[in-house]
Amino acid sequence: MTEATEMPASEIFGALGTALGLGLLVGLEREWVKDRVAGIRTFALVTLSGALSALVASTYGGWVIAASLLCLAMLILIGNLPALKKGTSTADMGLTTEFAMLVMFLTGMMPMLGHPVAATVTAGVVMVLLQSKDAMHGVVRRIGAAELKAIARLVLIGLVILPVLPNEDYGYYGVFNPFKIWLMVVLIVGLSLVAYLVGKFIGPNRGLLVSGLLGGLISSTATTASLSRQSKDTKASPPLLAMVIMIASTVVFGRVVVEILMVAPKVGQSMIYPFLAMMAWMAVVSFVCWMLSRKEIVKPPQSEPPSEIKGAVMFGLLYALVLLGVAVARHNFGQGGLFTVAAISGLTDMDAITLSTANLVHGNHLDPGTGWRVILTGGVANLIFKGAMVATIGSRALAGWVAGVFGVSILGAGLIAWLWPA
Repeated sequence: MTEATEMPASEIFGALGTALGLGLLVGLEREWVKDRVAGIRTFALVTLSGALSALVASTYGGWVIAASLLCLAMLILIGNLPALKKGTSTADMGLTTEFAMLVMFLTGMMPMLGHPVAATVTAGVVMVLLQSKDAMHGVVRRIGAAELKAIARLVLIGLVILPVLPNEDYGYYGVFNPFKIWLMVVLIVGLSLVAYLVGKFIGPNRGLLVSGLLGGLISSTATTASLSRQSKDTKASPPLLAMVIMIASTVVFGRVVVEILMVAPKVGQSMIYPFLAMMAWMAVVSFVCWMLSRKEIVKPPQSEPPSEIKGAVMFGLLYALVLLGVAVARHNFGQGGLFTVAAISGLTDMDAITLSTANLVHGNHLDPGTGWRVILTGGVANLIFKGAMVATIGSRALAGWVAGVFGVSILGAGLIAWLWPA
Protein backbone atom coordinates (compact mmCIF):
# COMPACT_ATOMS: atom_id res chain seq x y z
CA MET A 1 0.00 0.00 0.00
CA THR A 2 1.20 3.53 -0.80
CA GLU A 3 2.61 5.40 2.17
CA ALA A 4 0.60 8.51 3.14
CA THR A 5 3.77 10.62 3.33
CA GLU A 6 4.66 9.67 -0.26
CA MET A 7 1.24 10.57 -1.67
CA PRO A 8 1.05 14.16 -2.95
CA ALA A 9 -1.55 16.38 -1.34
CA SER A 10 -3.22 16.97 -4.70
CA GLU A 11 -3.80 13.22 -5.11
CA ILE A 12 -5.12 12.91 -1.57
CA PHE A 13 -7.65 15.70 -2.04
CA GLY A 14 -8.52 14.36 -5.49
CA ALA A 15 -9.28 10.94 -4.00
CA LEU A 16 -11.30 12.52 -1.19
CA GLY A 17 -13.25 14.58 -3.71
CA THR A 18 -13.99 11.53 -5.84
CA ALA A 19 -15.18 9.57 -2.82
CA LEU A 20 -17.36 12.49 -1.71
CA GLY A 21 -18.91 12.85 -5.16
CA LEU A 22 -19.71 9.15 -5.42
CA GLY A 23 -21.32 9.19 -1.99
CA LEU A 24 -23.45 12.19 -2.94
CA LEU A 25 -24.47 10.44 -6.17
CA VAL A 26 -25.79 7.32 -4.45
CA GLY A 27 -27.18 9.29 -1.52
CA LEU A 28 -29.19 11.44 -3.92
CA GLU A 29 -31.07 8.35 -5.04
CA ARG A 30 -31.66 7.17 -1.46
CA GLU A 31 -32.95 10.62 -0.46
CA TRP A 32 -36.25 9.89 -2.25
CA VAL A 33 -36.87 6.57 -0.50
CA LYS A 34 -39.61 6.43 2.13
CA ASP A 35 -38.51 5.38 5.64
CA ARG A 36 -34.87 5.58 4.60
CA VAL A 37 -32.05 4.75 6.99
CA ALA A 38 -29.54 6.94 5.16
CA GLY A 39 -29.76 9.81 2.70
CA ILE A 40 -27.49 12.07 0.72
CA ARG A 41 -25.44 13.34 3.66
CA THR A 42 -25.03 9.94 5.27
CA PHE A 43 -23.79 8.27 2.09
CA ALA A 44 -21.35 11.13 1.50
CA LEU A 45 -19.98 10.62 5.02
CA VAL A 46 -19.78 6.84 4.47
CA THR A 47 -17.62 7.17 1.34
CA LEU A 48 -15.47 9.83 3.00
CA SER A 49 -14.99 7.46 5.94
CA GLY A 50 -13.86 4.76 3.54
CA ALA A 51 -11.37 7.09 1.86
CA LEU A 52 -9.97 8.34 5.18
CA SER A 53 -9.76 4.78 6.52
CA ALA A 54 -7.67 3.76 3.50
CA LEU A 55 -5.46 6.82 3.98
CA VAL A 56 -4.88 6.17 7.68
CA ALA A 57 -4.44 2.42 7.11
CA SER A 58 -1.55 3.14 4.74
CA THR A 59 0.40 4.21 7.82
CA TYR A 60 -1.09 2.26 10.74
CA GLY A 61 -2.18 -0.99 9.09
CA GLY A 62 -5.32 -2.74 7.93
CA TRP A 63 -6.85 -2.95 11.41
CA VAL A 64 -8.05 0.64 10.86
CA ILE A 65 -10.28 -0.49 8.00
CA ALA A 66 -11.62 -3.43 10.02
CA ALA A 67 -12.41 -1.14 12.95
CA SER A 68 -14.13 1.35 10.65
CA LEU A 69 -16.29 -1.38 9.12
CA LEU A 70 -17.24 -2.59 12.60
CA CYS A 71 -18.23 0.94 13.63
CA LEU A 72 -20.28 1.34 10.46
CA ALA A 73 -22.10 -1.94 11.14
CA MET A 74 -22.90 -0.80 14.69
CA LEU A 75 -24.20 2.56 13.43
CA ILE A 76 -26.45 0.78 10.91
CA LEU A 77 -27.81 -1.42 13.70
CA ILE A 78 -28.46 1.62 15.91
CA GLY A 79 -30.24 3.34 13.02
CA ASN A 80 -32.60 0.40 12.69
CA LEU A 81 -33.35 0.05 16.41
CA PRO A 82 -36.51 2.23 16.35
CA ALA A 83 -38.04 0.08 13.64
CA LEU A 84 -37.06 -3.12 15.44
CA LYS A 85 -38.64 -1.85 18.67
CA LYS A 86 -41.90 -1.30 16.78
CA GLY A 87 -41.91 -4.98 15.87
CA THR A 88 -41.05 -4.46 12.20
CA SER A 89 -39.54 -7.62 10.74
CA THR A 90 -36.36 -7.54 8.69
CA ALA A 91 -38.38 -8.78 5.72
CA ASP A 92 -40.55 -5.65 5.90
CA MET A 93 -37.59 -3.36 6.54
CA GLY A 94 -35.34 -4.66 3.80
CA LEU A 95 -31.57 -4.60 3.90
CA THR A 96 -30.79 -2.99 0.55
CA THR A 97 -29.78 0.41 1.91
CA GLU A 98 -27.66 -1.17 4.63
CA PHE A 99 -25.76 -3.32 2.14
CA ALA A 100 -25.39 -0.30 -0.12
CA MET A 101 -23.74 1.61 2.73
CA LEU A 102 -21.21 -1.18 3.24
CA VAL A 103 -20.47 -1.33 -0.48
CA MET A 104 -20.08 2.43 -0.69
CA PHE A 105 -17.70 2.42 2.28
CA LEU A 106 -15.44 0.06 0.33
CA THR A 107 -16.03 2.11 -2.82
CA GLY A 108 -14.85 5.22 -0.99
CA MET A 109 -11.56 3.45 -0.28
CA MET A 110 -10.85 2.70 -3.94
CA PRO A 111 -9.87 6.22 -5.15
CA MET A 112 -7.41 6.49 -2.28
CA LEU A 113 -5.90 3.15 -3.33
CA GLY A 114 -5.45 4.31 -6.91
CA HIS A 115 -8.61 2.92 -8.52
CA PRO A 116 -10.89 5.92 -9.20
CA VAL A 117 -12.36 4.49 -12.42
CA ALA A 118 -13.33 1.22 -10.77
CA ALA A 119 -14.87 3.20 -7.90
CA THR A 120 -16.92 5.31 -10.30
CA VAL A 121 -18.20 2.25 -12.14
CA THR A 122 -19.09 0.54 -8.86
CA ALA A 123 -20.98 3.58 -7.59
CA GLY A 124 -22.85 3.82 -10.88
CA VAL A 125 -23.88 0.18 -10.68
CA VAL A 126 -25.03 0.63 -7.07
CA MET A 127 -27.12 3.66 -8.01
CA VAL A 128 -28.74 1.84 -10.94
CA LEU A 129 -29.53 -1.19 -8.78
CA LEU A 130 -31.10 0.97 -6.09
CA GLN A 131 -33.10 3.07 -8.53
CA SER A 132 -34.33 0.07 -10.56
CA LYS A 133 -36.16 -1.65 -7.72
CA ASP A 134 -39.64 -1.48 -9.24
CA ALA A 135 -38.45 -2.40 -12.73
CA MET A 136 -36.40 -5.36 -11.52
CA HIS A 137 -39.17 -6.66 -9.28
CA GLY A 138 -41.58 -6.30 -12.20
CA VAL A 139 -39.31 -8.42 -14.39
CA VAL A 140 -39.01 -11.08 -11.70
CA ARG A 141 -42.79 -11.21 -11.24
CA ARG A 142 -43.26 -11.79 -14.97
CA ILE A 143 -40.80 -14.69 -15.04
CA GLY A 144 -42.68 -17.91 -14.38
CA ALA A 145 -41.48 -21.39 -13.54
CA ALA A 146 -41.04 -22.28 -17.21
CA GLU A 147 -38.82 -19.26 -17.87
CA LEU A 148 -36.77 -19.90 -14.73
CA LYS A 149 -36.20 -23.50 -15.80
CA ALA A 150 -35.17 -22.32 -19.27
CA ILE A 151 -32.63 -19.90 -17.78
CA ALA A 152 -31.33 -22.64 -15.46
CA ARG A 153 -30.90 -24.98 -18.42
CA LEU A 154 -28.99 -22.31 -20.33
CA VAL A 155 -26.71 -21.88 -17.31
CA LEU A 156 -26.27 -25.66 -17.19
CA ILE A 157 -25.30 -26.05 -20.84
CA GLY A 158 -23.26 -22.83 -20.99
CA LEU A 159 -21.50 -22.56 -17.62
CA VAL A 160 -21.42 -26.15 -16.36
CA ILE A 161 -21.15 -28.46 -19.37
CA LEU A 162 -19.25 -26.25 -21.84
CA PRO A 163 -16.12 -25.53 -19.73
CA VAL A 164 -15.41 -29.24 -19.07
CA LEU A 165 -15.57 -30.33 -22.72
CA PRO A 166 -12.21 -30.90 -24.48
CA ASN A 167 -11.26 -28.30 -27.07
CA GLU A 168 -9.61 -30.79 -29.43
CA ASP A 169 -10.43 -32.19 -32.86
CA TYR A 170 -11.47 -35.83 -33.14
CA GLY A 171 -12.85 -38.25 -35.67
CA TYR A 172 -13.16 -38.24 -39.43
CA TYR A 173 -11.28 -35.26 -40.94
CA GLY A 174 -10.98 -33.87 -37.42
CA VAL A 175 -14.43 -32.28 -37.62
CA PHE A 176 -15.62 -33.32 -34.16
CA ASN A 177 -14.53 -30.76 -31.59
CA PRO A 178 -16.78 -31.22 -28.51
CA PHE A 179 -16.13 -27.72 -27.17
CA LYS A 180 -16.80 -25.92 -30.45
CA ILE A 181 -19.88 -28.03 -31.23
CA TRP A 182 -21.39 -27.37 -27.81
CA LEU A 183 -20.45 -23.69 -28.04
CA MET A 184 -22.70 -23.46 -31.10
CA VAL A 185 -25.47 -25.11 -29.07
CA VAL A 186 -25.06 -22.48 -26.35
CA LEU A 187 -25.10 -19.72 -28.97
CA ILE A 188 -28.34 -20.89 -30.59
CA VAL A 189 -30.13 -21.62 -27.31
CA GLY A 190 -29.02 -18.26 -25.91
CA LEU A 191 -30.27 -16.32 -28.94
CA SER A 192 -33.60 -18.12 -28.85
CA LEU A 193 -34.06 -17.63 -25.11
CA VAL A 194 -33.29 -13.92 -25.32
CA ALA A 195 -35.79 -13.53 -28.15
CA TYR A 196 -38.42 -15.44 -26.17
CA LEU A 197 -37.93 -13.33 -23.03
CA VAL A 198 -38.06 -10.10 -25.04
CA GLY A 199 -41.33 -11.27 -26.58
CA LYS A 200 -42.74 -12.14 -23.16
CA PHE A 201 -41.92 -8.73 -21.69
CA ILE A 202 -43.10 -6.80 -24.74
CA GLY A 203 -46.33 -8.76 -24.69
CA PRO A 204 -48.02 -10.90 -27.35
CA ASN A 205 -50.49 -8.21 -28.34
CA ARG A 206 -48.07 -5.50 -29.44
CA GLY A 207 -48.64 -6.23 -33.12
CA LEU A 208 -47.97 -8.79 -35.73
CA LEU A 209 -44.74 -7.14 -36.79
CA VAL A 210 -43.19 -7.87 -33.39
CA SER A 211 -44.70 -11.36 -33.42
CA GLY A 212 -43.15 -12.07 -36.80
CA LEU A 213 -39.77 -10.67 -35.78
CA LEU A 214 -39.62 -12.69 -32.59
CA GLY A 215 -41.03 -15.74 -34.33
CA GLY A 216 -38.14 -15.61 -36.77
CA LEU A 217 -35.62 -15.30 -33.96
CA ILE A 218 -37.10 -18.16 -31.94
CA SER A 219 -38.24 -20.52 -34.71
CA SER A 220 -39.66 -19.49 -38.06
CA THR A 221 -40.71 -23.10 -38.67
CA ALA A 222 -42.73 -23.21 -35.45
CA THR A 223 -44.28 -19.83 -36.27
CA THR A 224 -45.24 -21.06 -39.74
CA ALA A 225 -46.80 -24.22 -38.30
CA SER A 226 -48.74 -22.26 -35.67
CA LEU A 227 -50.17 -19.79 -38.18
CA SER A 228 -50.94 -22.57 -40.65
CA ARG A 229 -53.08 -24.35 -38.08
CA GLN A 230 -54.63 -21.03 -37.10
CA SER A 231 -55.63 -20.35 -40.71
CA LYS A 232 -58.30 -23.04 -40.44
CA ASP A 233 -59.67 -21.79 -37.11
CA THR A 234 -59.91 -18.01 -37.63
CA LYS A 235 -61.31 -15.58 -40.16
CA ALA A 236 -58.00 -13.76 -40.55
CA SER A 237 -57.20 -13.01 -44.16
CA PRO A 238 -54.58 -15.21 -45.85
CA PRO A 239 -52.49 -12.16 -46.91
CA LEU A 240 -52.13 -11.14 -43.26
CA LEU A 241 -51.04 -14.60 -42.16
CA ALA A 242 -48.70 -14.81 -45.14
CA MET A 243 -47.20 -11.47 -44.10
CA VAL A 244 -46.36 -12.74 -40.60
CA ILE A 245 -44.84 -15.92 -42.04
CA MET A 246 -42.82 -13.80 -44.46
CA ILE A 247 -41.57 -11.53 -41.66
CA ALA A 248 -40.47 -14.55 -39.63
CA SER A 249 -38.73 -16.02 -42.67
CA THR A 250 -37.04 -12.70 -43.39
CA VAL A 251 -35.64 -12.52 -39.87
CA VAL A 252 -34.06 -15.95 -40.43
CA PHE A 253 -31.63 -14.31 -42.85
CA GLY A 254 -30.92 -11.61 -40.27
CA ARG A 255 -30.10 -14.37 -37.83
CA VAL A 256 -27.79 -15.86 -40.47
CA VAL A 257 -25.94 -12.53 -40.66
CA VAL A 258 -25.46 -12.44 -36.88
CA GLU A 259 -24.20 -16.02 -36.76
CA ILE A 260 -21.73 -15.43 -39.61
CA LEU A 261 -20.29 -12.36 -37.89
CA MET A 262 -20.00 -14.20 -34.58
CA VAL A 263 -18.18 -17.21 -36.06
CA ALA A 264 -16.13 -15.43 -38.75
CA PRO A 265 -16.00 -11.75 -37.75
CA LYS A 266 -13.34 -10.73 -40.29
CA VAL A 267 -13.70 -12.83 -43.44
CA GLY A 268 -17.43 -13.15 -42.86
CA GLN A 269 -18.03 -9.45 -43.48
CA SER A 270 -17.92 -10.00 -47.23
CA MET A 271 -20.55 -12.75 -46.91
CA ILE A 272 -23.33 -10.78 -45.26
CA TYR A 273 -24.26 -8.35 -48.04
CA PRO A 274 -26.14 -10.90 -50.20
CA PHE A 275 -28.23 -11.82 -47.16
CA LEU A 276 -28.96 -8.17 -46.43
CA ALA A 277 -30.14 -7.86 -50.03
CA MET A 278 -32.29 -10.96 -49.56
CA MET A 279 -33.81 -9.45 -46.42
CA ALA A 280 -34.62 -6.23 -48.28
CA TRP A 281 -36.26 -8.19 -51.11
CA MET A 282 -38.40 -10.22 -48.70
CA ALA A 283 -39.26 -7.09 -46.69
CA VAL A 284 -40.74 -5.54 -49.84
CA VAL A 285 -42.86 -8.67 -50.37
CA SER A 286 -43.99 -8.52 -46.72
CA PHE A 287 -44.95 -4.86 -47.16
CA VAL A 288 -47.13 -5.73 -50.16
CA CYS A 289 -48.93 -8.36 -48.06
CA TRP A 290 -49.45 -5.83 -45.30
CA MET A 291 -50.91 -3.28 -47.70
CA LEU A 292 -53.44 -5.87 -48.85
CA SER A 293 -54.58 -6.83 -45.34
CA ARG A 294 -53.66 -4.08 -42.85
CA LYS A 295 -57.19 -3.84 -41.41
CA GLU A 296 -57.35 -7.49 -40.42
CA ILE A 297 -56.68 -8.84 -36.93
CA VAL A 298 -55.09 -12.15 -36.08
CA LYS A 299 -54.03 -13.82 -32.88
CA PRO A 300 -50.22 -13.80 -32.56
CA PRO A 301 -48.59 -17.25 -32.46
CA GLN A 302 -47.64 -18.56 -29.03
CA SER A 303 -44.11 -19.71 -28.25
CA GLU A 304 -42.51 -21.81 -25.55
CA PRO A 305 -39.15 -21.41 -23.79
CA PRO A 306 -36.58 -22.81 -26.24
CA SER A 307 -33.83 -24.17 -24.02
CA GLU A 308 -34.96 -27.76 -23.43
CA ILE A 309 -31.97 -30.03 -22.82
CA LYS A 310 -33.29 -32.59 -25.30
CA GLY A 311 -33.62 -29.94 -28.00
CA ALA A 312 -30.12 -28.66 -27.29
CA VAL A 313 -28.63 -32.14 -27.55
CA MET A 314 -30.53 -32.81 -30.76
CA PHE A 315 -29.20 -29.59 -32.29
CA GLY A 316 -25.68 -30.53 -31.22
CA LEU A 317 -26.02 -33.90 -32.93
CA LEU A 318 -27.49 -32.28 -36.03
CA TYR A 319 -24.68 -29.73 -36.14
CA ALA A 320 -22.06 -32.49 -35.78
CA LEU A 321 -23.70 -34.49 -38.58
CA VAL A 322 -23.77 -31.44 -40.83
CA LEU A 323 -20.08 -30.82 -40.09
CA LEU A 324 -19.33 -34.41 -41.06
CA GLY A 325 -21.52 -34.21 -44.15
CA VAL A 326 -19.85 -30.99 -45.26
CA ALA A 327 -16.37 -32.46 -44.73
CA VAL A 328 -17.19 -35.64 -46.65
CA ALA A 329 -18.91 -33.73 -49.45
CA ARG A 330 -16.06 -31.25 -49.79
CA HIS A 331 -13.44 -34.02 -49.82
CA ASN A 332 -15.18 -36.43 -52.20
CA PHE A 333 -17.42 -34.28 -54.37
CA GLY A 334 -15.91 -30.81 -54.23
CA GLN A 335 -18.08 -27.71 -53.92
CA GLY A 336 -21.06 -29.41 -55.57
CA GLY A 337 -21.39 -31.72 -52.60
CA LEU A 338 -21.63 -28.75 -50.23
CA PHE A 339 -24.73 -27.47 -51.98
CA THR A 340 -26.39 -30.88 -51.64
CA VAL A 341 -25.65 -31.00 -47.92
CA ALA A 342 -26.90 -27.42 -47.54
CA ALA A 343 -30.17 -28.21 -49.31
CA ILE A 344 -30.81 -31.24 -47.10
CA SER A 345 -29.76 -29.56 -43.84
CA GLY A 346 -31.58 -26.31 -44.59
CA LEU A 347 -34.93 -28.06 -44.95
CA THR A 348 -35.51 -28.01 -41.21
CA ASP A 349 -32.67 -25.96 -39.70
CA MET A 350 -30.62 -23.02 -40.95
CA ASP A 351 -28.35 -22.68 -37.94
CA ALA A 352 -26.32 -25.85 -38.48
CA ILE A 353 -25.41 -25.20 -42.11
CA THR A 354 -24.76 -21.51 -41.40
CA LEU A 355 -22.40 -22.17 -38.51
CA SER A 356 -20.56 -25.04 -40.20
CA THR A 357 -20.07 -23.09 -43.44
CA ALA A 358 -18.95 -19.97 -41.57
CA ASN A 359 -16.41 -22.11 -39.71
CA LEU A 360 -15.05 -23.38 -43.03
CA VAL A 361 -14.70 -19.83 -44.33
CA HIS A 362 -13.11 -18.71 -41.06
CA GLY A 363 -10.54 -21.51 -41.34
CA ASN A 364 -9.76 -20.62 -44.99
CA HIS A 365 -11.11 -23.99 -46.14
CA LEU A 366 -13.77 -22.33 -48.31
CA ASP A 367 -13.86 -19.02 -50.14
CA PRO A 368 -16.50 -16.50 -48.94
CA GLY A 369 -18.22 -16.35 -52.35
CA THR A 370 -18.96 -20.06 -52.31
CA GLY A 371 -19.74 -19.95 -48.60
CA TRP A 372 -22.63 -17.51 -48.80
CA ARG A 373 -24.07 -19.30 -51.83
CA VAL A 374 -24.03 -22.57 -49.87
CA ILE A 375 -25.89 -20.92 -46.99
CA LEU A 376 -28.34 -19.27 -49.39
CA THR A 377 -29.07 -22.71 -50.86
CA GLY A 378 -30.01 -23.87 -47.37
CA GLY A 379 -32.24 -20.81 -47.00
CA VAL A 380 -34.08 -21.60 -50.23
CA ALA A 381 -34.56 -25.21 -49.09
CA ASN A 382 -35.94 -23.90 -45.80
CA LEU A 383 -38.50 -21.76 -47.65
CA ILE A 384 -39.55 -24.76 -49.74
CA PHE A 385 -39.99 -26.90 -46.62
CA LYS A 386 -42.12 -24.27 -44.87
CA GLY A 387 -44.19 -23.79 -48.01
CA ALA A 388 -44.87 -27.54 -48.11
CA MET A 389 -45.84 -27.39 -44.42
CA VAL A 390 -48.39 -24.64 -45.09
CA ALA A 391 -49.82 -26.64 -47.98
CA THR A 392 -50.16 -29.68 -45.72
CA ILE A 393 -51.65 -28.25 -42.52
CA GLY A 394 -52.91 -24.79 -43.53
CA SER A 395 -55.92 -23.59 -45.44
CA ARG A 396 -55.94 -23.71 -49.20
CA ALA A 397 -56.10 -19.91 -49.46
CA LEU A 398 -53.09 -19.45 -47.18
CA ALA A 399 -51.16 -22.09 -49.11
CA GLY A 400 -51.76 -20.14 -52.31
CA TRP A 401 -50.56 -16.88 -50.80
CA VAL A 402 -47.49 -18.46 -49.21
CA ALA A 403 -46.65 -20.20 -52.48
CA GLY A 404 -46.77 -16.83 -54.19
CA VAL A 405 -44.68 -14.87 -51.70
CA PHE A 406 -42.16 -17.69 -51.21
CA GLY A 407 -41.95 -18.13 -54.96
CA VAL A 408 -41.08 -14.46 -55.39
CA SER A 409 -38.55 -14.77 -52.56
CA ILE A 410 -36.89 -17.80 -54.15
CA LEU A 411 -36.78 -15.93 -57.45
CA GLY A 412 -34.98 -13.11 -55.67
CA ALA A 413 -32.51 -15.58 -54.15
CA GLY A 414 -31.80 -16.98 -57.59
CA LEU A 415 -31.17 -13.53 -59.02
CA ILE A 416 -28.85 -12.65 -56.14
CA ALA A 417 -26.87 -15.88 -56.56
CA TRP A 418 -26.64 -15.34 -60.33
CA LEU A 419 -25.95 -11.62 -60.55
CA TRP A 420 -23.90 -11.03 -57.41
CA PRO A 421 -20.18 -10.59 -58.16
CA ALA A 422 -18.08 -13.65 -57.42
